[in-house]
Amino acid sequence: MGDVSSEIGTVPGANDRFSPDRREFVKLAVGGALGAAALLSAETTASASVHKNAPGMKLCGQGSAKPTDEELLFWKQAGAEYVSVGSTPDLRTAEGFMQIKKRYADAGITVWNIGNYSVHNMPEVTLNLPGRDQKIEEYKQYLRNLGKAGIYYTTYAHMGNGIWSSGTAVVRGAKAREFDMASPNKVGYWIDQKFYEPLSHGRKFTKEEIWDNYTYFIKQVAPVAEENNVRIGIHPDDPPVPELAGVPRCIFSNFEGYKRAMEIANSPNVGICLCCGTWLEGGRELTHKDPAEMIRYFGAEKIWKIHFRNVSAPLPHFIETFMDNGYYDMSKIMDALVEVRYDGIVILDHTPEVVGGHYAEQAYGFAYMKALKDRAEAKAQS
Repeated sequence: MGDVSSEIGTVPGANDRFSPDRREFVKLAVGGALGAAALLSAETTASASVHKNAPGMKLCGQGSAKPTDEELLFWKQAGAEYVSVGSTPDLRTAEGFMQIKKRYADAGITVWNIGNYSVHNMPEVTLNLPGRDQKIEEYKQYLRNLGKAGIYYTTYAHMGNGIWSSGTAVVRGAKAREFDMASPNKVGYWIDQKFYEPLSHGRKFTKEEIWDNYTYFIKQVAPVAEENNVRIGIHPDDPPVPELAGVPRCIFSNFEGYKRAMEIANSPNVGICLCCGTWLEGGRELTHKDPAEMIRYFGAEKIWKIHFRNVSAPLPHFIETFMDNGYYDMSKIMDALVEVRYDGIVILDHTPEVVGGHYAEQAYGFAYMKALKDRAEAKAQS
């Protein structure tokens, strides 16, 4: 099957910067079969205010919704000033989010975002399945809850059949996720759901359907994000292959897809969560720009969260590995972030399972990220 670049045109040079153009958007929208009705509703409040971050890159930990005193002490010892938290079902209200914030604030830590897995990734939305409008309304309320609680960022994923794996491998004695396109054991996972080949939802979907479903969703939620001063960073498809089990991964799996998606959203509150590990899974052959090039193109204006992760090799076969053990030089990412004056968060992602559990994994990752950040900033100053 063809890739998105064949539908949109040539890939801009690595030194280009993201600058949505209304005429280009109209051309792309028509080419994507969005129709006249979609064009008429395409305008958003482009002048909407966006919460301004404090200057400087922020290293962030993966915190729990109900941290113990021990966990709070760990973050203090690690030097973490920010955490990203996944909420529990009983705390998925504005009041619950405020409770989470206060618990960390009392320990001197800022909660950067609070996730809600019920609406983080919604196959009903991506594939236009029964219950789509109900899920969209649930997502809008989630945005309102975040705004009321003073949480200004959230991550969203637009995958129709989850994150895929073909098993586990061992890296330096640690278990890690593995994915092999040739494996007959490939399975997609999302919370309590599993998705299987050849057709995860009983039929093949078209790329036009995926684009139309994204447009239907983003045009409804972007104004709510703007009204509530919440940024939505969209996560790449993991893994970023052209299609899995009958579902195209044509939007958030390559540079051209992201560029077109941002133009369709046409909102200062819709941007990117750049999962470097997922991007490296695809490699330049599939994504068309490496992580550093993505950062330099979209800049701090559109990239708001960095998932810091490395893999053993690009597709068709990769293993999630330690940051110092993959095929990509992670210092290039930090250099690019410093160069664009990035002011969002950088957070560890999908770490191999090490002795000592979550604290040990976070300590390794946090220290490694801090060393690279300090090096990149010193390099820039000199």
